[in-house]
Amino acid sequence: MPVGNTISSSLADSLDTIVASARSVREHKGVVTQLVDRVSLSPNTGLDWKEALFAQLSAQAITEQTVMDNPQAYSDTAITIRPQMVQIQTFISDKVLLSVDRKSLGQMDGLTGNAMTRKEDEDGLTAMDASTQLGAAGTPVTTGDVASCRYLITSNPTEPGSLPISGVFHGYCMKDFFDELVAGLGTYPVPAGATADVFKGGFHLPIAEVTIHEDGNIAIDANADAKNFVFAKMAWILVSGMSMRRETRREPHIGGGGDSLFVTHEYAYGERSPSNWSREIIADATAPA
Repeated sequence: MPVGNTISSSLADSLDTIVASARSVREHKGVVTQLVDRVSLSPNTGLDWKEALFAQLSAQAITEQTVMDNPQAYSDTAITIRPQMVQIQTFISDKVLLSVDRKSLGQMDGLTGNAMTRKEDEDGLTAMDASTQLGAAGTPVTTGDVASCRYLITSNPTEPGSLPISGVFHGYCMKDFFDELVAGLGTYPVPAGATADVFKGGFHLPIAEVTIHEDGNIAIDANADAKNFVFAKMAWILVSGMSMRRETRREPHIGGGGDSLFVTHEYAYGERSPSNWSREIIADATAPA
């Protein structure tokens, strides 16, 4: 028979294990989806979203003696985008609902939406990978690269793009913007203004009217390079078909019973004025030391 003081370890088999807190793995928020032109496919209008594009007309000089007989013909082409379905399924058994701590169950509920948001952002980055490329692998990005993209878009000789223009960069590349702006601060006092703001709060300034956004969903390749993007809002169209929906199906035949959850979305990206309004900047994305 045991003797001595009763402490917590003496009654270990009587102690309940309770989850004090729960969290899900943090994700990078969807960035691209908020910066492009978003449209919806109207119900009962077929499978494709279509936009007509009319070509330019030409005017000519005349004199008082000119007899004009040179009609300019109207000509059009079309952009056609067909939304594609994306879906995720999960299954939770009745046993799990009865056994798992409520804090953990609460975290599980939001993971499907996070997966959809990440997928939509990554698909946008994949679409933009077709853009005309600037920069160079293994070379830090500079503010001059961004300014070059801006003016290549707004003064494009084929078809000029318009503001707003956004830049989407991996954070490892944005660190090079920071370094460029605060270079020399070890020798001189921090000057008031933009340099001081960046030194205190990180790089968040516009560059040549281009708003800069961090997106950690941008992939870094085996050589530690990343493809970043500068584009006019009107360059990329995000067409939504069916609105995102959640549906539950009862599964009494699986694991003693449970529920399958299906989340479905339908969308696709398309490009206006290809090669004119969107630019890719490849740059070194080595993790900051």
